[in-house]
Amino acid sequence: MDAAHIRNFSIIAHIDHGKTTLSDRLLHMTGTIATRDMSDQLLDAMDLERERGITIKAHPVTMLYTAKNGETYELNLIDTPGHVDFAYEVSRSLSACEGALLVIDAAQGVEAQTVANYHLAAKLNLTIIPVINKIDLGHADVPQAKRQLEDVLAIPAEWAIPCSAKQGIGIQDILEAIIERVPPPKPTGEQSLQALAFDSYFDTYKGVVTHVRVFNGELKAGQQVKLLHSGKNVEVKEVGSFNPKPYIREKLEVGETGYFTANIKSASEVKMGDTITDARNPSSVLPGFKEIHPMVFSGIYPINTADYEQLKQSMGKLKLNDSAFVYSSETSVALGFGFRCGFLGLLHLEIVQERLRREYDMDIIATYPSVVYKVYLSDGTMKEIDNPAFLPDVTYIARIEEPMVKAFVICPNENIGDMMALISEKRGSVDHTETLDSRRVMLTSLIPLNEILIDFHDRIKSITRGFGSMDYEPDKYAESDMVKLDLLVNTEPMDAFSCIVHRTKAEGRGRVLAEKLKEVIPRQQFQVKIQAAIGGKIVASEVISAFRKDVTAKCYGGDVSRKRKLLEKQKEGKKRMKSIGNVNIPQEAFIEVLKA
Repeated sequence: MDAAHIRNFSIIAHIDHGKTTLSDRLLHMTGTIATRDMSDQLLDAMDLERERGITIKAHPVTMLYTAKNGETYELNLIDTPGHVDFAYEVSRSLSACEGALLVIDAAQGVEAQTVANYHLAAKLNLTIIPVINKIDLGHADVPQAKRQLEDVLAIPAEWAIPCSAKQGIGIQDILEAIIERVPPPKPTGEQSLQALAFDSYFDTYKGVVTHVRVFNGELKAGQQVKLLHSGKNVEVKEVGSFNPKPYIREKLEVGETGYFTANIKSASEVKMGDTITDARNPSSVLPGFKEIHPMVFSGIYPINTADYEQLKQSMGKLKLNDSAFVYSSETSVALGFGFRCGFLGLLHLEIVQERLRREYDMDIIATYPSVVYKVYLSDGTMKEIDNPAFLPDVTYIARIEEPMVKAFVICPNENIGDMMALISEKRGSVDHTETLDSRRVMLTSLIPLNEILIDFHDRIKSITRGFGSMDYEPDKYAESDMVKLDLLVNTEPMDAFSCIVHRTKAEGRGRVLAEKLKEVIPRQQFQVKIQAAIGGKIVASEVISAFRKDVTAKCYGGDVSRKRKLLEKQKEGKKRMKSIGNVNIPQEAFIEVLKA
């Protein structure tokens, strides 16, 4: 199709504002999906996405729509995730578009991630069409949503299109607005093919299937193309688009999105953001999207050590489908061979673990999540440490700096006090507050990333009864009094439980871990001491008492010295056993403690 009749757009919004329902309705309205094939959350193909009601992967789909002017247009939609942890997925999708539908819930108004996604799209100079969704709800407040649109995002209220994706109200207006407002794609003016690889997945029969947006020239089967990042030349076997299932096409022309397959078998050969060009007449590199660096690190180990190779292959395939995920090999005394993995956030970590379990049938265990610290040594050198095992001895450390994040928390007015208390409990400071409307405020604060890893988001939701939301972006590194907390079982350090914490929080964390371990380690024939220590200082201690055999049972009557002799003999035996006995901590114990 000629470029003037093509529109590439994305749908962006805060989590749970109705992106997926809107994309379902657009598919139905354009006749891409027959009524009998319709189902809710059609583009969310993963079980995980359907269960949690969130989008994890961007889903491209091509629709044909006959406008009111009688002409047929090709609309290429990319449905994107809403959660902050998948912002990389969103930025990659937006790089392949000229426009974006910004969906706002009429009942909830502008939320933290609405603001973040709006700025992401504005940075890429996309045409933004605001859509106020869920107008059919009883408590919908459209005038309020329009006011927030002007006050918070500086978008004129008359640009907004009211709609209800569930009821199908206003869908036609959205389609017409896409054709009128979103500019058609323009060729870059290069001599040959230029296409951007923005996603990929692994197919058992076809190998690596790469999602592309063609910016210049055309892509067709039988063509020799070059992947500029790896410098590899491959022959295109098949090209096509999605509706939403893949279907084969003769070729992809300027402005079209789709996929291609070639003889690419390894995940490492395709880099997201790579430019695909003609092998005989290469063109210049397209501006890709910035490399993203993991924020949270955790060790992932197979429960059965024999599954190590299988886990390695599974991670390779998963990385192809999720390029923000990084991993490298590591070993642990307690857990054996495994991987040190980097994630964009805690939800990302949870989703990756769940996908490894479900899609690749792996039995895995993950260690306590940590972040990257900058450790300055007394000789002036700096080391980046994400694993407590590699933290140098305290005598060689001059200072430790931890990563900070700028957190934007939106909450109702009545919860400001509780919210500030929570931020200060997490060692954060509120920079400034902004009134969004008569009911809500936005707190901009600086918080250590380490503190928001575990339960920060959940605490916000419980304090505000579900009305609060947050978004964050990486900020600077700041000096902090961080220490390594070790867990000792009978004076033997257990590296799987080590973590780097702030000195003020070390005792509390040590206590919790020691109590949990006491519950899960089985009793032995001798007494077992569990201690949490910072260097040589014990900050928490628990004792598992020994099994006691009643050695005096056969003494009935007689002198007390006889009983005492037997008890002394037993005591000697226990002492000897303690010096040579090892405490075998079962795998379940590790899992239980790491869950806690």
